Amino acid sequence: MKSTFSRMFAFALCLMLSLSVAAFALAETAGDAAATGEAAQTEVNPVAALLGTFLPMILIVVVFYFFLIRPQRKKDKKVKEMLNALKVGDRVCTIGGMYGTITNIRDENTVTLALGPQEIPVVFARWAIRSVEEISVENDSEVLA
Repeated sequence: MKSTFSRMFAFALCLMLSLSVAAFALAETAGDAAATGEAAQTEVNPVAALLGTFLPMILIVVVFYFFLIRPQRKKDKKVKEMLNALKVGDRVCTIGGMYGTITNIRDENTVTLALGPQEIPVVFARWAIRSVEEISVENDSEVLA
């Protein structure tokens, strides 16, 4: 459903962009004809000229918002919620690819992880946690620590 909506939205934006380009071309043609004196009764419509000039820029901003800025904000919000919900005992993966278990949350910026079978304590910045693992990481019958 999401991809269908995205395709329809992209089609509508392309249609609006092509209409704005056509309006701009129409305003330019009318302006050229009025300047040469061939069709003195045809005047340039200022609304069409403004529409043809500014609509493509507005559409580009809208496309950037819906396809780049908005999804990134949603992703950042989910990551922030995940980092705020960390608790002792969570199995996490760091941005460096290390798997460990949270043993201590020092303050709002640092956490202590137990790494490896010897449970070596290592201090990480909270922002360095990539994800919270739902299941333990296993490779065949061997548990990776």
